[in-house]
Amino acid sequence: MAVVDSILIFVLSLLVGTIGILAGVRLVLDRDAGFSNAAVTALIGAVAWAITSFFVAWIPILGVLLMLVVWVGVINWRYPGGWGAAVAIGFVAWIVAVAIVYLFAAIGFVTPDALGIPGV
Repeated sequence: MAVVDSILIFVLSLLVGTIGILAGVRLVLDRDAGFSNAAVTALIGAVAWAITSFFVAWIPILGVLLMLVVWVGVINWRYPGGWGAAVAIGFVAWIVAVAIVYLFAAIGFVTPDALGIPGV
């Protein structure tokens, strides 16, 4: 059952991250991001966050900031608009992900610690 739970958490996390990034791109850049492009961005961003976390998470404050810069850097790499747009996309993605996870938690579908966007 643990394997099924892990797969479900992975799929939900990827879905939440994808929807958040898709909403951010559509709001900030005013263009259709494409679901698959947003999913790839969410997946690469999660891997980049995890790898960076492995190396710098132990550094107080700076570690989390470096992980966030790497995650925003992935958004910057995948979408046009520069660092300002990437930060705005990441912020919108985080707000959307928090809202989705809150709704899922409110109906009892998941606990509020689902991932997909850093810190959600």
